[in-house]
Amino acid sequence: MSNRFDRRSFMRISGSGVLAAGLAGPLTACGGSESGSSGSNELIWWDYLVEEARQPGIKALIADIEKQVGVKITRRSFPFAELEPAIIKGAASGDLPDIAIVDNTSMNSFVPQGLLTDLTDRVKEWGQSKAYYEGPWNSGVIDGKTYSVPNNSNCLCLYYNTEMLEAAGVEPPKTWDELAEAAKKLTKGDTFGFAMSAIKTEEGVFQFEPFLWSTGGDLDTFGTDGAKALGFLKELVDAGSMSKQSVGWTQQDANTQFVSGRAAMQINGPWQLPALQEQTKVKWGVVPIPIDKEPASCLGGENWVILKTSGKADQCWKAIVRSQEKTVLAKYLDGLGLLPARSDMADAGKWASDPTLKVFVQEFANARPRSYGPNYPQMSQAMAEALQASLTGSSSPQAAARKAASAITPKLKK
Repeated sequence: MSNRFDRRSFMRISGSGVLAAGLAGPLTACGGSESGSSGSNELIWWDYLVEEARQPGIKALIADIEKQVGVKITRRSFPFAELEPAIIKGAASGDLPDIAIVDNTSMNSFVPQGLLTDLTDRVKEWGQSKAYYEGPWNSGVIDGKTYSVPNNSNCLCLYYNTEMLEAAGVEPPKTWDELAEAAKKLTKGDTFGFAMSAIKTEEGVFQFEPFLWSTGGDLDTFGTDGAKALGFLKELVDAGSMSKQSVGWTQQDANTQFVSGRAAMQINGPWQLPALQEQTKVKWGVVPIPIDKEPASCLGGENWVILKTSGKADQCWKAIVRSQEKTVLAKYLDGLGLLPARSDMADAGKWASDPTLKVFVQEFANARPRSYGPNYPQMSQAMAEALQASLTGSSSPQAAARKAASAITPKLKK
């Protein structure tokens, strides 16, 4: 296009918050009040890291911060889908934490509402911003101001069943053509060659967007490049290489198909590694997502933020800085099965020696944030509907893409 949408410039101006479905009911940990910090050294901390396996690592980090910073932390954990609404609701009721770990796509939902403390001056004095991968760091930079520090990052790659590929004489695919050919050869009996989440939520869009970006396109060219990406995935379904049931699969469902041997390859993230490492049935490997024209992955992860209503921004900032010290951060990330957003830690921690984790860390260079502005939820919904319509056959990829583009384009306008 001669007048391409300047996504990087748009990211600096505005962003979005989108949440996937989660569990129900908040979980309170470490006790304490829900109405803000009351004691002189008390910090109220909110997050959505509710998984049982992660609790020892989080508690160890909290204990370290309490000791080194001289604060008392009262933590409350929410299911993933409930944290952002709780913060937005808390802005009206006055029930907000001092510090929080939030999804990086939530940043630009919070900033336009004036909920977060501007960290620009503190970050400048700290002098560590260049130590982070550009994508994770820029997820918290809006209109030239910094509102967060990355807590961790993740992205998507292609998992493959090594034994199935060897038996079929197939190499891990690097391109779309190779992916289609490999998936066809690997489809046999109850096993599909390829699996992904195509559910009608942000979770499905999260997995679809790398295919869109790999065409060289973006949301402003969805009518053409979106049609190409949708068409490729529809061809996999039509060839019998990808299950029609994927339109109802979450990322966890896709992984279940892979672990059970009903899928030879899958798109997924590093959060599946603990489950894959515990099981012994499937031998597997990881490579970047196969490309059309450009390498692409979708950026996920969490950011540290300080709520603007907190009267203890200095203590919160000291807590964040402590959490980012390399020895502290490496221990935290290893304990929670997370990956660093700091590029200067690529050679430190478990990921430095684990070849699988290395693939994900290296793929951060191609991972893009979903920062399209406050209208992104509506644009994401349009993409989700297009993906569903295309894969189910209720609409052609071209018609589905045109319909989605008609909904997306007005939302991109400033």
